[in-house]
Amino acid sequence: MKKLLVIGSLNMDFVTNVPHPLAVGETMLAQDLRLVPGGKGANQAYAMGRLRGCAAMLGAVGADLHGQRLKQNLSKVGVDVSALKESQEQPTGMAVITVLPHGDNSILVLPGANSQVTPAYVQQHLDLLEACDYVVFQLEIPLETVVYAAKEASRLGKKVILDPAPAVPGLPEELLQSLYIIKPNETELSILTGRPHDPARLREDALSLQARGVKNVLVTLGGAGSYLLREDGTEARIPADSTVKVVDTTAAGDSYMGALAVALSQGKDLEEAARFASRVSDIVVSRPGAQTSIPSLEELEESAAP
Repeated sequence: MKKLLVIGSLNMDFVTNVPHPLAVGETMLAQDLRLVPGGKGANQAYAMGRLRGCAAMLGAVGADLHGQRLKQNLSKVGVDVSALKESQEQPTGMAVITVLPHGDNSILVLPGANSQVTPAYVQQHLDLLEACDYVVFQLEIPLETVVYAAKEASRLGKKVILDPAPAVPGLPEELLQSLYIIKPNETELSILTGRPHDPARLREDALSLQARGVKNVLVTLGGAGSYLLREDGTEARIPADSTVKVVDTTAAGDSYMGALAVALSQGKDLEEAARFASRVSDIVVSRPGAQTSIPSLEELEESAAP
């Protein structure tokens, strides 16, 4: 099995259910509050560990109880956290997540120690970059770090995968040219292309990213599944399970990304990997929470059994 490296964020999530989105000036009484290990990078690494991938993580937490819990949570599923930075200047990152009755969520992120994931820190751990086969990024750490590390990984012959979330317009060309796969959702695709999402224009939008240097484009479409445009111009549609009852979409995209990387590391082709990832995220959206909703490989195999 090939090795995976996640370079990204770790947050403690404060999750609450709300009956409807907050309006300006509105005060709402929430029913509960759950502290759930999260952060897009940590969620992806955790999914890799749960699915028996060989994964390590680079990122930063604060010197506090939240940071300790996040490290322990990754370690217990086999993720190598030995190189995680413990910041003395910033607390562990936090996210406040409100979940609506039909499962959609809104997320407010306080980066905290994630801002300490600098190019210099990555440079200190180039041994992990050299040892891996696939490197996975998100955009909850400084963009300059993502650009630097992605370029280094590409220079070393690694396959670089980017989950462009939270999406920002005008990603540097040098970053896009380093990418083996970019995996936006519909909203992120719209931000990256600078025009409203149109399902009829998926191929055209994906081609516009390829024209800027990305090799493969994989767009997740929620209940409509996902769309893949390969570097050779061929495409595929991967359906989602229409029978799934959505409870909470938190970590759905992160678990998809982690599962995709694990499947690729096991030798599956892009379409097979996307189908595997879709099966994982279908389970995740049927459960509450972030990392707590991610299934183990054994659960996934049981769910597929006749």
